[in-house]
Amino acid sequence: MRILEKVYKWIDTLNTWVGNFVAWATAVVVVVVFVDVVMRYAFKISFVFTQELEWHLFAFIFLMGAGYTLLKDGHVRVDIFYQRCSRKTQAWINLIGVILFLIPGCYMIIATSLKFVYNAWVVMEGSPDPGGIPYRFLLKACIPAGFSLVLLQGISLGIKSFLTIMGRQIESEGGH
Repeated sequence: MRILEKVYKWIDTLNTWVGNFVAWATAVVVVVVFVDVVMRYAFKISFVFTQELEWHLFAFIFLMGAGYTLLKDGHVRVDIFYQRCSRKTQAWINLIGVILFLIPGCYMIIATSLKFVYNAWVVMEGSPDPGGIPYRFLLKACIPAGFSLVLLQGISLGIKSFLTIMGRQIESEGGH
């Protein structure tokens, strides 16, 4: 049981670190959007690079922050019944959900995105638009990386759920 605790704590620490880094990226995207709006409306100037940077940063935040969001129990959940269940029943629901849906879903996305990402890296894919961001291949690499973080956090959730079912007290970051 100690090894399981070490594993989930390591995963939680990793996603906390990544989540803190992603939080800084949200500050950057706010500045970029502000600059873009001021340039567009005050000076009637718009740059493809700035507009692409906005959605590149948003995609990075979404993909790389998803594991942290799962850690903090921040994903949308339709919990009409879940919220009324005992902690042990919630743990069973989480464990079954991780095994049947989260792990296979993450695996499918990671496995199917690897060739897509590889091809982008081989050609050093950039924006097709003049003045666009020349490093699109980096953003595409966030797809399997982000879903790997979600997969790891799902494993952490599964371990915590299993330990809860076994009657262990869990030190949890999120609302699990």
